[in-house]
Amino acid sequence: MNDLLFALIASFAINAAFFAAAASLKTDKVTDLSYGLSFAFIAAAMIVRSGVWDPGRLFVGVIVLLWALRLASYLFARILKTGTDHRFDGIRESIPKFARFWFLQALTVWVVSLPVIVYLGGSSARAVGPVSVLGCVVALAGLVFEQIADGQKYRFRNDPANAGLFIASGLWKWSRHPNYFGEALFWWGIFVAVIPALSGTGFLVAIGPLFITLMLLFVSGIPPLEKSAEAKYGGDPAYRSYRDRTSLFVPLPPRRE
Repeated sequence: MNDLLFALIASFAINAAFFAAAASLKTDKVTDLSYGLSFAFIAAAMIVRSGVWDPGRLFVGVIVLLWALRLASYLFARILKTGTDHRFDGIRESIPKFARFWFLQALTVWVVSLPVIVYLGGSSARAVGPVSVLGCVVALAGLVFEQIADGQKYRFRNDPANAGLFIASGLWKWSRHPNYFGEALFWWGIFVAVIPALSGTGFLVAIGPLFITLMLLFVSGIPPLEKSAEAKYGGDPAYRSYRDRTSLFVPLPPRRE
């Protein structure tokens, strides 16, 4: 069995397990948790499967694990506080609809993980060269950026003084979705880190960071949040000013009115 097939089966196996728990308990508390843990599980499984514990492989593997565990813990803490994820209203009660979500999540995790799967798999030693170091630095910057943005929004939303308001401070002053920018930056950094191990068709693993970037920009990331914000704050002149002056994705200085 090659590494890509092994990782695909692993992704579906862990998501099937979470689906069984979520469906039987009719709970939202493990949906987002499973997303981050799926990445962690695949990264750890690929290292163990390779049987090679060289510095390059461990360095990339640890960074992916840090990102995955940070995301899983953050999302889990958030759902514990909110109790319900309204994205699944009318879905969690239907086994076929609920199963479709987990199927797509398993597939998404596998596609996004392609650079990690190829790099952590195999039996060749992975050297820590300048390109790999640069990629890891970019990935860590993305991780830190995402953590700061999530933390700022979490604290803002949990301050009673901000009830009914939108966040426009910190990193959110420079981007309307800085956490998503950090996530995309992380995966492009991972791709750069694994470039020294790629050749020929191996560069097709760029599909991973490209896929997650397009998903964030045009599908399941920014579009529904922009629609929700417009519904909540669209009548507020302050929000319209913020929307018009602030970059959608890439952090940039606010435009002058």
